Amino acid sequence: MSEIIAADQLRLLIERIERLEEEKKGIADDIKDVYGEAKSTGFDVKTIRQIVRLRKMEKHHRDEAEMLLETYKQALGLV
Repeated sequence: MSEIIAADQLRLLIERIERLEEEKKGIADDIKDVYGEAKSTGFDVKTIRQIVRLRKMEKHHRDEAEMLLETYKQALGLV
């Protein structure tokens, strides 16, 4: 009996994962569409992606990354 229950539970878990993967694909397509809309409006998509990545970071991590970038730019004479 427990083998049947385990098999049913496994099947349900796999089906949930499959549904979530489909939802994830749909969301990824939606995000791609929004970036396309931004591009067609004249925005630079590469810069928007950087901003999105920065906004995900905690402030102290973002400050540290920006400080390192500035240090490296100065070391290479880019400033």
